Amino acid sequence: MASLNGKPDVIFEEDDLPYEEEIIRNPYSVKCWMRYIEFKQNGTMSILNMIYERALKELPGSYKLWYNYLRERRKQVKGKCIMEPAYEEINNCHERALVFMHKMPRIWLDYCQFLVSQCKITRSRRTFDRALRALPVTQHPRIWPLYLRFARNLPLPETAIRVYRRYLKLSPENAEEYIDYLRSCGKLDEAAVRLAAVVNDESFVSKEGKSNYQLWHELCDLISQNPDKVNSLNVGAIIRGGLTRFTDQLGKLWCSLADYYIRSGHFEKARDVYEEAILTVVTVRDFTQVFDSYAQFEESMIAAKMETTSELGKDEEEDIDLELRLARFEQLIARRPLLLNSVLLRQNPHNVHEWHKRVKLYEGKPRQIINTYTEAVQTVDPMKATGKPSSLWVSFAKFYEENEQLDDARTIFEKATKVNYKQVDDLAGVWCEYGEMELRHENYEQALRILRKATAIPSKKAEYFDVSEPVQNRVYKSLKVWSMLADLEESMGTFQSTKAVYDRIIDLRIATPQIIINYAMFLEEHNYFEESFKAYERGIALFRWPNVYDIWNTYLTKFIDRYGGKKLERARDLFEQALDGCPAKFAKTIYLLYAKLEEEFGLARHAMAVYERATQAVDNTERHHMFNIYIKRAAEIYGVTYTRAIYQKAIEVLPDEHSRDMCLRFADMESKLGEIDRGRAIYSYCSQICDPRMTATFWQTWKEFEIRHGNEDTIREMLRIKRSVQATYNTQVNFMSSQMMKATTNATISDLAPGQLGLDDMKLLEQQAQQLAAEAEQDKPKLKEKILFVRSDTSRSELAELAKQANPDEIDIDDEDEDGDDEDQDPEELPQSTKCCYCEVKSSRSNMAQP
Repeated sequence: MASLNGKPDVIFEEDDLPYEEEIIRNPYSVKCWMRYIEFKQNGTMSILNMIYERALKELPGSYKLWYNYLRERRKQVKGKCIMEPAYEEINNCHERALVFMHKMPRIWLDYCQFLVSQCKITRSRRTFDRALRALPVTQHPRIWPLYLRFARNLPLPETAIRVYRRYLKLSPENAEEYIDYLRSCGKLDEAAVRLAAVVNDESFVSKEGKSNYQLWHELCDLISQNPDKVNSLNVGAIIRGGLTRFTDQLGKLWCSLADYYIRSGHFEKARDVYEEAILTVVTVRDFTQVFDSYAQFEESMIAAKMETTSELGKDEEEDIDLELRLARFEQLIARRPLLLNSVLLRQNPHNVHEWHKRVKLYEGKPRQIINTYTEAVQTVDPMKATGKPSSLWVSFAKFYEENEQLDDARTIFEKATKVNYKQVDDLAGVWCEYGEMELRHENYEQALRILRKATAIPSKKAEYFDVSEPVQNRVYKSLKVWSMLADLEESMGTFQSTKAVYDRIIDLRIATPQIIINYAMFLEEHNYFEESFKAYERGIALFRWPNVYDIWNTYLTKFIDRYGGKKLERARDLFEQALDGCPAKFAKTIYLLYAKLEEEFGLARHAMAVYERATQAVDNTERHHMFNIYIKRAAEIYGVTYTRAIYQKAIEVLPDEHSRDMCLRFADMESKLGEIDRGRAIYSYCSQICDPRMTATFWQTWKEFEIRHGNEDTIREMLRIKRSVQATYNTQVNFMSSQMMKATTNATISDLAPGQLGLDDMKLLEQQAQQLAAEAEQDKPKLKEKILFVRSDTSRSELAELAKQANPDEIDIDDEDEDGDDEDQDPEELPQSTKCCYCEVKSSRSNMAQP
């Protein structure tokens, strides 16, 4: 067949005829050409390329044909040497394609990758640039990643830097990638400039998720660790700007600034930076970071100096320099506590405790101590202070006192009394310390004048807790100052002056029960007994229970000691007043005093009446003890027979635990009096509150009583009562459990609305009723040894019927032979206890067998 130019250079096969005919009919159909190409896919490269060329000649604007053709041509040279001419032919094909496909990014990308693989650096770079110029800006993000990867792999950093600069104009958010590349290739100055621009750009958002502080920290590390490579930035200004911007990371930034000067060789500037940092940081963490770095710097300087000295030999100047460095380092270590204290005071200048610690650090340096105290009292605001600011003034004055400068100490105290403290107690403490200082130097009159001045009524009276008034107008109501003044007046003043002080305390209504008692004791010491009693009366009028208890107790005791039985009616009136409204917790002591008064100076029946009232008025926890005292005193006065009524009342009102003890004592008393029947009746009564499982002691005591004073019948009766009580307690436990079950069931049924109980609900109720009946049957006391305890209204026929029934729960402990032997024995030959039990069992059996 002829070719397109009429020359027979192309031979078509017979199978190609249908495709050729279809192409002749539809030369502009891409599908026809693609079917033909697909058919010839396994043919030779030349034929396949020829068909692509024929198709592109007819359809030069087809992206599909160009893309497949170029891909096929690249595949044909894959694995061959890049120096072969075929590569250049394919490059020319790409150039021809771009004449028509210059807006297609895929063609550009494939061409650029193909050129990069041929290591044609200049041609690749120019092709990338052509692609960026040809394509719209929206398609540029597809080109730039390949372009940047190509630029990073080049051995020429300058080319990559220029490419990155162009790229950042389009995408400034990727500045971190550029910075990382600059640091990797050693262009630290450019990296620092770019990083500084990023840090200053508040709208910048890191793609790596770094905060502005992290970027700033990277910048500080970069410029401080490479001072010789970063020349375009003012490092000191940048880091100091960070100090004002990131106040929570001052320690790291100060260390970075000092590190910059150290690496630059400016050691004195670095030392100045450390000193400035130590004097400005306000947190212990930052101080620790700076101080440790400072100490490490000094150590390294000393080590370097020692190495230099050892290499060059000994020199006098070198030795002096080394000694100077060592002295500087030692001073730094010695200053650490003081520097740390300064940090804490900068953190809170109103911390009184830290000011005291600072004074201790200056121990042995009077001038510094005075300066510290002066600075402290001027700095600390009493309204914001942590601790007591008055302690600073007091310690300041004591410092002058210890150095025998009393005039200066008085001056400090006078100034301290004019400070507007937050609490009245602070000013009161200052006045008291002022007075104690004068006492220590035996200036008694001066101490009295000071305290009288402190307690003088101001021109404008104010309430003690009125915070709107200054403390100087409220200190006259401070009990602390008045108490000290009263003590001084008692020791060094006159009787009238002391009495006037106590009266003034009571008039101001700031007295405590102890003040009242002290006042009364003072009057009593001077033989003003009635005046002391009046003082007690005034104190009683001031206070209520329970605060008035100590006053009443002391008053009554002193009154009895003074008058005894001379003013018996007055004493009785005082006791009645004391007991009126007295809480049960405090009544016991007063009642005992009252009864003692009646016993010693009054009538015995009055004393018994007091004891009787006391048993009702005291607290429940003390009632048992009160009954014991009552019984003891009654027995001593009237004899033991008088105590029977007391015992009976105690048994009635006391709780079971104490009532049981009273019963035992009552029964023991009756047995000692020979009233055996009375004792037995008491034991029988007490048995109703004694569970045999819990109170074995009671039953053992009763048993011993019956063995000593009873006979076989009484022991049998005691055992019967014991079993009855045991059954009663068992029944009570079972009854309570069944009642709880019943209450739960009723609550479940009552939840259903009326009229909603269907057949299923009725069946449920019937089942529950049957269950309760079964439980009640099980709760009945089980029969043991066929001894039955039945109610008194049970008929004889029912007893006989029960006697014939076999107990399924009965346990046969002994063998039949042993049982038989036991039955053959005569009761008279058994021991007393065994005999009683045997008789009881035998009697019960006979009664049930023969109703």
